[in-house]
Amino acid sequence: MGVNDAASLFNRLFQSSPYDRFLPAKAKAVTNSILSHLEAGRLRKAFPFPLYARLFQLCSAKRAIVEVRKIESHLVTYSHPPPTFLLNRAIEAYGKCGCLRDARELFDEMPRRDGGSWNAMITAYAQGGCPDVGLRLFWDMNRKEVFANEVTFASVLGSCAAILELCLSRQIHGLIVKYGFQGNVILGSSLVDVYGKCWMMMEARRMFDEIENPNAVSWNVIVRRYLEVGDVREAFSMFCNMIRAGETPLTFTFSNALVACSGSSAFKEGTQVHGVAVKIGYDEDEVVSCSLIGMYVKCGNLDCAWKIFNEPYAKSLISWTSMVSGYAMSGRTQEARELFNKMPERSIVSWNAMLTGYTQFNLWEDALNLIFLMLHEEKCKLDYVTLGLVLNVCSGLSNVEFGRQVHGYIYRHGFCYNVFVCNSLLDMYGKCGCLRSSYTWFCQMSDFRDSVSWNSLMRSYASHHLSEEVTGIFVKMQQEAAPNEYTFSTLLASCADIFAVKHGKEIHGFTIRNGYAKNVFVLGAMVDMYSKCGLFDYALRVFQEASPGSVILWNSMILGCCHHHRWEEALQLFEFMKIEGVRADHVTFLAVLQACIYGGFVELGTQYFDSMSNVYFIMPHLEHYDCMIELYSRHGVIDELEEFVKNLPFSATISMLTRVFDACREYGDSNLGNWAAEQLNQLNPQEEVDPCRTSALL
Repeated sequence: MGVNDAASLFNRLFQSSPYDRFLPAKAKAVTNSILSHLEAGRLRKAFPFPLYARLFQLCSAKRAIVEVRKIESHLVTYSHPPPTFLLNRAIEAYGKCGCLRDARELFDEMPRRDGGSWNAMITAYAQGGCPDVGLRLFWDMNRKEVFANEVTFASVLGSCAAILELCLSRQIHGLIVKYGFQGNVILGSSLVDVYGKCWMMMEARRMFDEIENPNAVSWNVIVRRYLEVGDVREAFSMFCNMIRAGETPLTFTFSNALVACSGSSAFKEGTQVHGVAVKIGYDEDEVVSCSLIGMYVKCGNLDCAWKIFNEPYAKSLISWTSMVSGYAMSGRTQEARELFNKMPERSIVSWNAMLTGYTQFNLWEDALNLIFLMLHEEKCKLDYVTLGLVLNVCSGLSNVEFGRQVHGYIYRHGFCYNVFVCNSLLDMYGKCGCLRSSYTWFCQMSDFRDSVSWNSLMRSYASHHLSEEVTGIFVKMQQEAAPNEYTFSTLLASCADIFAVKHGKEIHGFTIRNGYAKNVFVLGAMVDMYSKCGLFDYALRVFQEASPGSVILWNSMILGCCHHHRWEEALQLFEFMKIEGVRADHVTFLAVLQACIYGGFVELGTQYFDSMSNVYFIMPHLEHYDCMIELYSRHGVIDELEEFVKNLPFSATISMLTRVFDACREYGDSNLGNWAAEQLNQLNPQEEVDPCRTSALL
């Protein structure tokens, strides 16, 4: 590397700019001195060792791999031998630039290595996506009796966390204690992180409690790990402890706390986190504002989400997508589509959010139109989630021909080995009634099918009341895949559909012998099976002997009461459920509203429906709106029916309007009947309804 090359390199890294006049006079003098030495050929004086270190740092920041190689070449050429600490900086620079091969070659060729050399190489592997190689290098370092310091252990623990190496993490923990580093907050946080990622939360919490003065990163790690293992209550509790300890949370800690509130529909706690964010001044941060919007959306409070979204700092691709998803999943698909059309840019997640809203509320034609629009979008690249939704639309429309076209697309674009997509395809054929195609595709999946595949095939046969075939599939399944709770739920549901109580009892016995009888999904299916087969006392016994903490069991028992026309008992069970502290879900309210419909409890049904949003923060589904229209229509409460149907958060479906029209004919309300007829004629002009029919009985 000559003088001219060195000068060229120096100029590239310290490019002149219009702002040079603002540089301190000392910096200008140093720059001019270096350039003058270069021009005079005095390379040693031009490049003192601290300058090499600074140049490596600049190259690392700019990911300038070519310049790193030139600087290393210059260092090796003009320094005999080159200082070890500068070669360590070169290894670090190679690692930051992602050139692990160059870093390892330099490491292997070093005449002398110190602990920093090993640290630099191990860190490069840890950050470069090769944690297993980094761990092997650490053992080499240990065998050569090179002393490991805090930096070494931090990198090694990061590698252990990346590959979930729990056993080695515990050994590293022992070495940390042996060398007296247990008071180091960085290493303590790293141990919390690796134990949490390995789902050893008791050890993670014990390690966190041993940190004498946890910093913001330590708190963020423990909150995040609790969130990842699904313990949202403890995640929020740790966030509160952090606030009480006087530690200012990071923006990502706020985000994690808000996600925890979203996961448990904890609206009150979410607003408290919002208040703390405002107090600290984080509410305008993009990460926090997007998390706030997501929290309010998932808790069903779209008004609060909209207020934040309208702030100038809150608009991003993520927040746009969250709002579209919120409106779509709450049934306000028209507003969601208007917002979707206004998006300045869209990702595949945005398209999936809109499509999910249509499929959730069975708006299959709208979903199909969106799919065609998506296919014409050049920048839109379908992913496995999109294909699963598209196949769901095919199922909803019973359009097996379109499903076969999607099958071809899956083959052409390499999704035929994605288990999620393959299972969705299997489910589509089953729901479209093509059992032969379903079974053929199932056989073609032989190399990579899982228990979900078997369950899907069983469900397809069960939906056609082929109970014996379902049993045969179950027998074959045990030779290849382990059955799970959903398997037995499907088996018991197939028995319930054909009232095969004897077979159901045999499955009950099988679950007891094989340890599945305590699973809430299986118990719920048992309660449902016995109820539908007329053995209500058996259902009640299963319910009473089970743990009362699962909403699935309560739902099955309430539905069982409805099946046996015990409407008042169903509502009493719901009240007992609240006393027991079991939180109702959308299925619970579906069962309760059915009890109100057939029991004639109109006012109580209205109260329950309103409490879904106001008390439980559950967004009503299409089925709940259907139930309310059925409740008002069946019992002739026309004024309430009119107010309800005209204030729906979405356009009324044909079945809803037909029910309203029939109620108006039965109870003689021409005004609402004429309105329903007009709406029906707009939606379905092929089968025009005569508005005069509503006044025929007046």
